[in-house]
Amino acid sequence: MSGLLALLDDVAAIAKVAAASVDDVVGQAVKASSKAAGAVIDDAAVTPKYVHGFTADREIPIVLSIAKGSIVNKLVFLLPLALLLSAFAPWAIAPLLMLGGAYLCFEGAEKLKHALDPGDHTQQEVLQEKLADAHLEEQKVRGAVKTDFILSAEIMTITLSALPETLSIPVVAAALAVAAIIITVAVYGAVAVIVKADDAGLYMAANGRWAVTRRLGTGIVRGMPYLMGALVVVGTAAMIWVGGSIIVHGLHELGLHAPYDTIHRIAVAAAQALPGVAGIVEWLVTAVLDGAIGLALGFVLVALAGIVAAMRAKA
Repeated sequence: MSGLLALLDDVAAIAKVAAASVDDVVGQAVKASSKAAGAVIDDAAVTPKYVHGFTADREIPIVLSIAKGSIVNKLVFLLPLALLLSAFAPWAIAPLLMLGGAYLCFEGAEKLKHALDPGDHTQQEVLQEKLADAHLEEQKVRGAVKTDFILSAEIMTITLSALPETLSIPVVAAALAVAAIIITVAVYGAVAVIVKADDAGLYMAANGRWAVTRRLGTGIVRGMPYLMGALVVVGTAAMIWVGGSIIVHGLHELGLHAPYDTIHRIAVAAAQALPGVAGIVEWLVTAVLDGAIGLALGFVLVALAGIVAAMRAKA
């Protein structure tokens, strides 16, 4: 009997350790996922355009196909690569993260440039609409999955860099896997809601039993263009802010402390001037200055890309 009790006690102890490990994995995954908010928001803002031009009954299947491709990107390709970096080349994480940050700055600046000069952007949208009509659904999904791979690489790298270095490889792997699933479900769940919101609004406006339901449906339909516009603005701002923050912190880790220290001093001084909201002011000033650096870098990269494109065209 005593042997059975001892066995049960050991099982209970193992169960407690396992439960603690699960809690640690989930906790670390959620905490690390929040660091990738900028790339996540951009992913959610970019994806709805891939269902443009298709009938309503194909929108959700297309979103599901892209979500499956995103999971494969994160778990099959990027997760093993992240573990190899963590185990054998942790020194490479900061430079790779900075490359991703520079890409975010470039993308954000390019979107802002198109917003300021909509003529070229409008021509690109018309071309995309023609392509949507001329090509098969599978090709659009493949294109979306390729774009997702770039954003997923940035998300996984940011998530990996946010995990404590003291974690074991199995816990890091589990945390990255959980984070990948959480982010994918959140992004493509939000995308599914966004792309079907207008259909739901139309149904409510046409078939609502009460006047308030019909008015709400009409409001949803009329409000969707503004929501999509807001998503683009938020996604662009998040990309520039997160990209600039990654660059500043990466330079700090590599020994170039001036940008980080300067921003920190300015933010602390601003917070001391407004002690009632010191925390909010310090965060806001830091975000604005990080974003200013990201925007400046982004415009430099856009200019360089234009020069390279012109040289290639002449060649």
